[in-house]
Amino acid sequence: MVTIDHDAVLRARVLLLGSGRPSRAELVGAYRVLAEVSPKAYVPKLVDALLALHYELRDPKAAVALTAEASRAARGMEAGAPNRAQLLRRALDDHQASLFALGRRAEGRAVCEELAEAGRSEPLTRALAEEGRFEEAAELDEEAARNGIPEHSSWNRLRWAANLEGAGLHDAAATVFRELLGETRREAAEQRTALAILTWELVHFSRMRETAGDGAGAAAARREALSVLEELAAKGEPKTWSCILAWWSTLFVLSGRAAEPAASPESPMPPFGTQHGWSDDVRDGFLGMLPGLEAEAARLRGAGRLPELVDVQRRIATRAAVREGDHPHLFEERFTPYFDEAVTLARRLPDAPGRLARALTDRSMFLVAARSFGPAHADFTEAAALLHDR
Repeated sequence: MVTIDHDAVLRARVLLLGSGRPSRAELVGAYRVLAEVSPKAYVPKLVDALLALHYELRDPKAAVALTAEASRAARGMEAGAPNRAQLLRRALDDHQASLFALGRRAEGRAVCEELAEAGRSEPLTRALAEEGRFEEAAELDEEAARNGIPEHSSWNRLRWAANLEGAGLHDAAATVFRELLGETRREAAEQRTALAILTWELVHFSRMRETAGDGAGAAAARREALSVLEELAAKGEPKTWSCILAWWSTLFVLSGRAAEPAASPESPMPPFGTQHGWSDDVRDGFLGMLPGLEAEAARLRGAGRLPELVDVQRRIATRAAVREGDHPHLFEERFTPYFDEAVTLARRLPDAPGRLARALTDRSMFLVAARSFGPAHADFTEAAALLHDR
């Protein structure tokens, strides 16, 4: 039997009814007391207040405690109570994020599993991909697609294809990505999406097919991309599009996955193929590699080891894209040095046409993002010639 502290209840009610504006911490304290005597009315308010307080404090350890309490409170609500499912998903989502931020991955993954059972599988999909469990992640992507989840469907298909490819299921990945391409072609024809996005997707698909050993399929995708680039160079985009840089940066970063260490539960890596929602520990770890990569680049430059330098410089560029690749302010000025240097270095490698073709392709797609379509077309034309496309 719960013993009710009537004085505490009175103080809580006075606080809420007073003319002053209570702090979030004071609201949490009041709702904790009142949730004991009137759970239907005050448990939902307690969950909201706990989650708001955790955002206000910005203290990782406090966040774990507050979101855990919010999750317990939401679980304790009666089945069928208004907003129970929504509150539980919010609390669990914030709780898993707070656990991953501290590197408590096993606990975070367990909360993700509960969250998936509550109807939101995306955090679990991400956690599995971060740990290299691509096939399991792809199965969740397929289940979401079967259930007709509409939110950000293009992004979901991209993530699904990336997870299938990570699992080595190249033909299945191509099938999913072809569906994405088909939708993008239709939308571009109806001026409902940018020709730039279609170009980036075609080039990425060519890379997918090259990896799978389908040279003919890769060349066909490059030819189609070149024709879109010709249109862009001649006429530009039919409409002005904003907020599409995330598509470029996501595909560019995904194209660099093979150069990174393999993901595992002990050494997680980013969930390549997604733009947002990376676990804080994974994002921090990925960007935290920059000083080491920059030191390695300096060493390779001094030793004149250009092939390895080109590869390391690309890994540095992908991290720059993660950090600020979707920021439009001074976009071209900030990123031009990465891609210009890559092409300059690759041109000094006469016996490595593949590296030069890659550097030219990377710069071409960046120039598309910067809306410099003529130079983008010139770079990609040269890259296609190096790859002997017909």
